[in-house]
Amino acid sequence: MEDFLLLDNQLADDEIILRDNLRRWVDAEVIPKMPNAFEQAIFPKEFIQQTADLGLLGMTLPQQYGGSEASYITYGLACQELERGDSGLRSFVSVQSSLCMYPIFRYGSEQQKQRFLKKMAQAKLIGCFGLTEPDAGSDPASMKTTAKKVAGGWLLNGTKMWITNAPIADLAIVWAKTSEGIRGFIVETEFKGFSCNEISHKLSLRASATGELVLQDVFVPDENYLPGSDRGLGAPLSCLNQARYGIAWGAIGAAMACYEKAVEYSLERKQFDKPIASFQLIQKDLAEMLTEIVKAQCFNLQLGKLKQENKASAVMVSMAKMNACREALNIARQARNILGANGISLEYHIIRHMNNLETVFTYEGTDNVHHLIVGRHITGISAFE
Repeated sequence: MEDFLLLDNQLADDEIILRDNLRRWVDAEVIPKMPNAFEQAIFPKEFIQQTADLGLLGMTLPQQYGGSEASYITYGLACQELERGDSGLRSFVSVQSSLCMYPIFRYGSEQQKQRFLKKMAQAKLIGCFGLTEPDAGSDPASMKTTAKKVAGGWLLNGTKMWITNAPIADLAIVWAKTSEGIRGFIVETEFKGFSCNEISHKLSLRASATGELVLQDVFVPDENYLPGSDRGLGAPLSCLNQARYGIAWGAIGAAMACYEKAVEYSLERKQFDKPIASFQLIQKDLAEMLTEIVKAQCFNLQLGKLKQENKASAVMVSMAKMNACREALNIARQARNILGANGISLEYHIIRHMNNLETVFTYEGTDNVHHLIVGRHITGISAFE
């Protein structure tokens, strides 16, 4: 779509090159496959290796661990283009990078970094992030999964729910309660007592592998304990903060896809002997859609600069995620309405994005939770207690 505020002038050459190359790949390889993938509820496995070959897994990490030391703006642009294809694809990359590789990099030992990160960057190992439970979503501190210290390691018991990548994962970053607080563990899916049940019958994020993790006396050796996770709940929340940043960019990618399809359709579709784009209400909707996309892009770009300078706060990320998801969902609904009956057809993609955004609006912190995080910042009063 058009660069309405000439934001490309604020991007480095390598950031533009990566975005444009990824945009071409999404247009050629991803979008044509997504209607069937969504309808059949399958995640196209070929995307796993392709995203690795494109350098998208752990891209902000140091080269010595398989990353490319990309800027956070580059990562944001990548998320934007991936979700312009499908939220499930961006979710795969986001979970692998922000929720699995990042905690190993930040909280893991050097031995763990050497053992896992390069293989994960090459898609030889796929990870998932086990925090959410059937009765612990917005309140992760109430988790029931436990880790008991035993000779040579830990015994983990519990259940994790709504876990992206779980059915295709080789390892899970599992957060559990110990006698000293919440800690993180690298649980390899081949460990005895570990099982995964794939979640089906979803009407959103259908082209995403989602599962339930079940841990029954799973022995995790000491070498798989994340030593830096002794900061407690702050450790998994910092990982979520990384993921939320990518979501803020990604949701706007989905909005862009819906907006562009609505513009194209309104110029081609004729009623009363003229394109529906000539009608005032249609133009009003298109103007509002473009305005909100551009506003969110400005927000995301500034946040990316601050994140690169290590000046971005968690509340900034919450506001970005809250804003982008709300506006993207509104834009998808407006676009669906412009297309009329065709708006519910997978051939036009909008209903797929709209359904996906219902999940993106909720996961990695619900809209209500992010409002309360911002509200706490404004007032100094926590509404969570």
